Amino acid sequence: MPFPSIQLSALISIMVGGAIFLFMLYFALVSRQEEEPIATRRALTLAFWLPIPYFAAGLIDFEYQPVVCFALLSVTVLIPVFLLLPIGNTFKQENDTPKKRIDERDIMFSRNLLEAGSERFSEYYKQHPEQRDLDDQFRSQPGLLQKGAVFYDPVTSAAADASFKTVAAFHKMLDDEMLPEPPQPVDPTNMTHFIKKWLKRLGAVSVGVTELRDYHLYSTIGRGERYGEPIELNHKYAIALTVEMDKYLLDRAPKGPTVMESAQQYLNSGTMAVQLAEFIRQLGYSTRAHIDASYRVICPLVARDAGLGEIGRMGLLMTPELGPRVRLAVVTTDLLLVVDNRKQDHTMIDFCIQCKKCADVCPSNAIPFENQVEIDGALRWQIDSEACFTLWCKIGTDCARCMSACPYSHPNNILHNMVRFGVKQSGLLRKLALKLDDFFYGHKPAPLELPDWMKDVTDI
Repeated sequence: MPFPSIQLSALISIMVGGAIFLFMLYFALVSRQEEEPIATRRALTLAFWLPIPYFAAGLIDFEYQPVVCFALLSVTVLIPVFLLLPIGNTFKQENDTPKKRIDERDIMFSRNLLEAGSERFSEYYKQHPEQRDLDDQFRSQPGLLQKGAVFYDPVTSAAADASFKTVAAFHKMLDDEMLPEPPQPVDPTNMTHFIKKWLKRLGAVSVGVTELRDYHLYSTIGRGERYGEPIELNHKYAIALTVEMDKYLLDRAPKGPTVMESAQQYLNSGTMAVQLAEFIRQLGYSTRAHIDASYRVICPLVARDAGLGEIGRMGLLMTPELGPRVRLAVVTTDLLLVVDNRKQDHTMIDFCIQCKKCADVCPSNAIPFENQVEIDGALRWQIDSEACFTLWCKIGTDCARCMSACPYSHPNNILHNMVRFGVKQSGLLRKLALKLDDFFYGHKPAPLELPDWMKDVTDI
């Protein structure tokens, strides 16, 4: 008996079903590699269920088979086309430029360094008595990387502290202004291209250049020997760079691996910044690297204006490639460079307004659920830094639950970049993407266990 001929519509239906099966199977394999067990199981389940209507329409001979196949295929094409239409893109970010500079002495990391009984301690709380009770709460805890903290581990804490202390070793180089004479003449376009390519070869994810603006600068030094000195930095340009924080380690948040990775990437970004500053200095131009614990600039603002991302709900720079899963460093200089024109990504802020996933997972409730408020003349989200840092001091790590849970933090690969593309195009797809992220990864994804290579050490 001859095999019955399959109509074209039925054949296409079978092929589309096969394509859906293969795509969901690919999704499951990628999810398994990313250590996402829920996504893996659900993608595998859908790999077998979603193609059924297509295979049934193509393989079962019935009276209206061509009509059903055509309708099914039409819906399959029209739904993604409709979702990618620029619908729901009316949101525009209002003013996000601060009107005044921030005193570095007021930030949490500077206040943490104040020693009880010291002149600095007494003077600061004399001027800011409202901060004393709040700050005593984090001082009452064991402290970051300290014994007695919930997630303290001698190995992971030592590894993180080794990175932080290596960064600190660079501090004495930052204000060196011994310049050769005369400065080397450079072509701004070629030099900018060289710097960007070089930094990316060194490991930077993204690099941008902006004019240095007044609101980029702290007003007063808040750490180190020059505490209390006003900041005067007359450089014309600022180069911002980002480095990736490994999601493999961040997915263990808030346990020890997260602070290890955080410290390591402060070191990596700082190494590149110091190296770049020394290069510029050798050419005869004034420069300074701004690295962990020795900043004169507010790095997220510089990076944003250099076109590297937007500042999201959790108060961190959100990059298009990796979301908040980056560390930053900045180099300011008089070397002539070509500036990158910032193009505001309103879709990213709109996504943050709708998402709130970081606020939901924050153990300290430090991230607001409300919309942006005006602070120093700019609309932004106000983070409860005291609650956040007190938690750090209690658990002994820098937490990173918000970073790990952020939908933008998924790895920079084909699968997730397809979603990023759609999110940027359509407000409808932004809403759908949030639902799908919860479905595949969970609204409050649980931290992963320590990897075996860490357990073998820390269980001793």
